[in-house]
Amino acid sequence: MRFTTSWGSRTPLDVVLVEPEPVAEIMVDTALERGAWRYPVRFARLRLDVAAADVPPFGAGAQPVGG
Repeated sequence: MRFTTSWGSRTPLDVVLVEPEPVAEIMVDTALERGAWRYPVRFARLRLDVAAADVPPFGAGAQPVGG
């Protein structure tokens, strides 16, 4: 997965890996275009009832619902 500065940009962002502490719930459209999310990911809320160890690694969780 790659991260860029803006939609359609080829300028890559530096990625700094961190140890996860708080768990955040996000809202995201599952549509991808050319390997990037079609719409921005939005923060919904902190999940203080869930520990980081309870969350599967990115891409290993539930499958998107077809529709």
